[in-house]
Amino acid sequence: MLKPFSYTVKIAVAVVTITSTIPSAPAYAGAVTGQATEWTQLLNNSELVGLVGQSAEQIQNQVQQNTQLAEQIQNQIRIYENMLQNTLQLPSHIWGQVESDLTRLQGLVNQGQGIAFSMGNIDDVLKQRFQSFAEFKTGLANGESFSSSYQDWSDTNRDTIASTLRAAGFTAEQFGSEEETMSQLRSMSQSAVGQMQALQVGHQIAAQQVAQSQKLRGLVSQQMTMMATWYQSEQAAKDLAQTRREEFFRSTAPSSSGGQMMEPRW
Repeated sequence: MLKPFSYTVKIAVAVVTITSTIPSAPAYAGAVTGQATEWTQLLNNSELVGLVGQSAEQIQNQVQQNTQLAEQIQNQIRIYENMLQNTLQLPSHIWGQVESDLTRLQGLVNQGQGIAFSMGNIDDVLKQRFQSFAEFKTGLANGESFSSSYQDWSDTNRDTIASTLRAAGFTAEQFGSEEETMSQLRSMSQSAVGQMQALQVGHQIAAQQVAQSQKLRGLVSQQMTMMATWYQSEQAAKDLAQTRREEFFRSTAPSSSGGQMMEPRW
């Protein structure tokens, strides 16, 4: 895995910590607000670069873990569907496992939204701190920024889930929080039809999250590569300037030998 930055900063897990404590993604803002502003104010520029590099790497690992977990939940829900087809109704202890898996799936959705929000904030913060970063070509299509790309991802993910719920006769609000989700699942557990409906919706959302998590991981990877290229170009320019300064101060004045020595003449 690419390691774009070499700084060792004790607070390098700050972004990951912030991400993991976001229960759900807030309304996306292009500028940095709230917690993001608070933690960046505590850092000087070199600390910020180290923080961003190491945290982005950890976030990429987290996205990969989320993808794998979504795949596991998808496969498990398929097993539940097969079980339900062979029985009149899933017993309560099995349905409890279904509720647990679907709640975990809801948590993955919320965490993905939080990661997109945090990574978009990283892009905004670096643009504010470093003019060279703001002017750096990211390689994204149509002149887009990573900040706007994460917002597009977040909107698409949210809209896709909402359309899946609507197709099954539900609203996003019914699955908007863990408490509401659990209440809805308990209601659906009372009949085989309700159980199958919940499983089908869960299976579709799990499949969507596998695909969306892969796209999110691709965005994070692309952003890390771009940041590494930008940092290396910045470091190369600083190293060159430092070398020139050292050469200047090491240089000696031209020899004055061969000229006439000046002496007082009385």
